[in-house]
Amino acid sequence: MDHTGAHGGASWRVAAQATWHCLTGCAIGEVLGMVIGTALGLHGAATVALAIALAFFFGYALTMRGVLRAGLPLRRALKVALAADTVSIAVMELVDNAVIVAIPGAMAAGLTAALFWGALVFSLAVAFAVTLPINRWMIGRGRGHAVVHRHH
Repeated sequence: MDHTGAHGGASWRVAAQATWHCLTGCAIGEVLGMVIGTALGLHGAATVALAIALAFFFGYALTMRGVLRAGLPLRRALKVALAADTVSIAVMELVDNAVIVAIPGAMAAGLTAALFWGALVFSLAVAFAVTLPINRWMIGRGRGHAVVHRHH
């Protein structure tokens, strides 16, 4: 399957799909981490660390699910997930968490506060926008999610 545009780079559509995939795993982990950390009354740094760890876990897990279905053995599927998602998840998490920490009161707001959820949604949207061109660039060079597409 060709994932390049007219000029040899990845198409924006393919990059958006890859970024959306990454955002899905990151969002699951991020929301779960923020909810658990906030509910347990963890310090902001501990909550962010938990959210980042869970974002990586769920991001890799979603990719592995697809490549395992394609018939790859577990060890190879893990290698594909690491190659496909590490940069994308790292950028997304760096941006997402920097934004949410920078919004006054967002980390201290409770789970029932609109500020908490609004800041979280906003931070994920900013992370998507920043990560999209990076994923496009990587896919156009055969890296990132291009590694996954070779196995589908």
